[in-house]
Amino acid sequence: MNKKIVFGAATAAVLAAGTFGAVSANASAPAAAPAAAVKADASNKNLQQSTHLTIEAATKAAKATLEAAEDENQRVSVAVVDRNGNTIVTLRGDGAGPQSYESAERKAFTAVSWNAPTSVLAGRLAQAPNLKDIPGTLFLAGGAPVTVKGAPIAGIGVAGAPSGDLDEKFAQAGVAALAK
Repeated sequence: MNKKIVFGAATAAVLAAGTFGAVSANASAPAAAPAAAVKADASNKNLQQSTHLTIEAATKAAKATLEAAEDENQRVSVAVVDRNGNTIVTLRGDGAGPQSYESAERKAFTAVSWNAPTSVLAGRLAQAPNLKDIPGTLFLAGGAPVTVKGAPIAGIGVAGAPSGDLDEKFAQAGVAALAK
């Protein structure tokens, strides 16, 4: 019985040494050259460059939006989302209602998704009432797209003022702050 244990341990040691040697040899061997590298070429019609807001720019826009609302004694929440609808920054003003946070994000998402103010999009519901069923959207005034060369790069949403017109006015103040 002891011979079996010793033989088994010796076999395991030999296998481990062989495996270690093979792994060591492979680790020290030079890597094979890649088969073919893809070149990034500006003339390639399959590539597109896009513009994104930095966190600093998104914060600047959100603060300008919140300040515009505070100047009119309104308690709102502000959300800035990127082109894909992902939240970059949100600010909840003092005294803003609990519903305003999510509503602001959804308005911003809606504005950037359709590259239009949400007040304009709300008017489209008469022709296409199923638009409101798209997850994450909110077709109420208060969202404004941020565009570069006509293409949407972000959205600003505001919620909490007594009217969507005010929410949208404040969102536009955030868009304007990015132009400065």
